[in-house]
Amino acid sequence: MIDVDGKPGLRERKKQRTHAAISEAAITLFLEHGFNQVSVAQVAEAAEVSKRTLFAYFPAKEDLVVHRLADHETESARVVRDRPPRTTPLAALREHFLKGLRERDPITGLNDHPQILKLTRMILDTPSLVARMERFKAGAERALAQALRETADTPELTARLAAVQIVAVQWSLAQDNTARVTYGEPADERYADAVADAEHAFALLENGLRHLPPRK
Repeated sequence: MIDVDGKPGLRERKKQRTHAAISEAAITLFLEHGFNQVSVAQVAEAAEVSKRTLFAYFPAKEDLVVHRLADHETESARVVRDRPPRTTPLAALREHFLKGLRERDPITGLNDHPQILKLTRMILDTPSLVARMERFKAGAERALAQALRETADTPELTARLAAVQIVAVQWSLAQDNTARVTYGEPADERYADAVADAEHAFALLENGLRHLPPRK
């Protein structure tokens, strides 16, 4: 429900607060004790909600963690849809990734904030969360392929293959950065090499995907 002034209504604001409270309680407990060592019941108790309410907001335990990345699942698709006229999808995605590096966006892996690093390690050390991230990656590929079909008039197979390659490159770059900062390399020191790696990767993509047309 939206009020006449465009702001969320009271009920919606209450739902947002409950969602945030559950999320904060879950992440705090997971980082302190470990994902597998904390039960859903303990999260619900810490957030002062019932298990039924918790599952209404987060259908699976893994969603308590992965939801923080939810906006990124369709991020590349949004970048492609919102790109300026006469800009190719790859050019828009390249600039967006470089902007993420400059801003130390955690999704690029170039963020050495202790809390971010601890959350990243927990995800990588938990098989069920790694599996959930693979579903996240597949969703990103589907969304990007759809955006390429809709805005670049790209045939279905071409769009699907292009999306798989682009998402794979983005993830590989992020994983490389994550590995470096996780093992102690400061993000600021890693930045120049991260940019060089991204430029190289997108140049390779462009050589293979140069026939993707610019937006009309």
